[in-house]
Amino acid sequence: MSPVAAADAVKRLRAADREIILLEHTSAILSWDQETFMPHRAIDERSAQLSLLQGLIHRRVTDSANEALFEAAGCSAENAEGREDLDAADRAFLRQAYRRYRRATRLSQELVERFAAAASRGQAVWAAARAADDFAAFAPQLSELVELQLEIAERIGYIDEPYDALLDQYEPFTLTSDIDRAFGELRRELVPLVEAIGSAPQLDDSVLRRDFPAEQQAAFGDKVMRALGYELDRGRLDVSAHPFATTLGAHDVRITTRYNRNFFSSAVFGTIHEVGHALYELGVAEEYHLSVLGEGTSLGIHESQSRMWENMIGRSRHFWEHFYPILLEHFPQSLADIDREAFYRAINRVEPSLIRVEADEVTYGLHVILRFELERALLNRECTVAQLPEAWRERSRELLGVVPERDAEGVLQDIHWSMGGMGYFPTYALGNLYAAQFMETISRDLPTLWDDVRRGEFSLLLDWLRRNIHIHGRARSARELCVDITGSELQAAPFIRYLKQKYGDLYGI
Repeated sequence: MSPVAAADAVKRLRAADREIILLEHTSAILSWDQETFMPHRAIDERSAQLSLLQGLIHRRVTDSANEALFEAAGCSAENAEGREDLDAADRAFLRQAYRRYRRATRLSQELVERFAAAASRGQAVWAAARAADDFAAFAPQLSELVELQLEIAERIGYIDEPYDALLDQYEPFTLTSDIDRAFGELRRELVPLVEAIGSAPQLDDSVLRRDFPAEQQAAFGDKVMRALGYELDRGRLDVSAHPFATTLGAHDVRITTRYNRNFFSSAVFGTIHEVGHALYELGVAEEYHLSVLGEGTSLGIHESQSRMWENMIGRSRHFWEHFYPILLEHFPQSLADIDREAFYRAINRVEPSLIRVEADEVTYGLHVILRFELERALLNRECTVAQLPEAWRERSRELLGVVPERDAEGVLQDIHWSMGGMGYFPTYALGNLYAAQFMETISRDLPTLWDDVRRGEFSLLLDWLRRNIHIHGRARSARELCVDITGSELQAAPFIRYLKQKYGDLYGI
């Protein structure tokens, strides 16, 4: 095939890809509305709408004409990037587009539509079951989703176990065995660190449970997210049962949070976390907009951005040197007797707890390990859906030393399984590892970083992230980014160093 024919094939594939992305963004609008403003009784038709769109997307991705176009561009199972004489941007596009095509052609449209409808219903059933603390009401829906995901895994194929196929859609080129090894290392380091912290005098965080009206929390959160660089002419903040960020367009990345009047940390750090995700999506190079390359390269890298902003920046002493006086203006009565250092110590208290999204950064990884082990057991049929609540309580006791009395604080607390997101959870812990490794490089590249944070100035940090991570979208893989930025593949050591330094100081260990 001539270079001219190959270039024409790429052009036609790019045109088709643009329509696929437009359909995906349209689907995202419906999903966002379902989680924020949709009337409850609209769920049946919304499920049908989402199912129809997913079917249309699947047909576009698997169009029989694409096979000849990919072949003309030089793509094969052994060489997803196509002909070597194509330019780098085209080869990066082909790598991702051909990967998507190969995965999608293994799934029937009927299965894709069935899964989309079940996931849409599942989210609505989960939200009601969580509010009522009624796992039995959700169990049939979860059973259906587990069976659907097993069917998907079998059709896609896997190397060692079904979990491989599901994990790969969130963290490409990663196997379950890779996660198992990484989590084994984390567990070995985290358990003794948690024990050492537990033997030290505990930090007082009672201030966080005082009265913090939602209106004032929202006003303060607005100042924070604007300072971090979130542009409200390219996004918006709303309230949902579970905080999330979603891309509705290249210049429309929306986030949500939730407010707890008697627990300050929930909304502010949830907002910062989702801002981190949004900044990543909004920073992708314009040349990748409306393209398969126009989003984060993996959820592990995505989580590195949200966890970095939330914890390494947002929970630092330097951050609150700037923002604590502003916080006092919003809550003069609730914080009248609390100085900045006491507040800093409160927001960094380490204590095994029930709720993942409110967990401290030391025990957070144990929450992820719990979920990874349970969903892997479900997919390997080592645990049934009916056994899940008790299995959750037992793993929570084993890993965290706490046991939920209510399923709403245990097996029902996360939205992910209800939306068919098995294989997603490990990326949260991978994000911590990537974030710490990137931060060591950032600290060398930006010697004024922490002085800037003290002044509430984040533009240099955001610019660094944009130039080194965000701008590349999916044109570079997670591994390529990590090696390019830090000089080595992903390691746990930087994260462990970060935790030991920070919490060694806080707890005197």
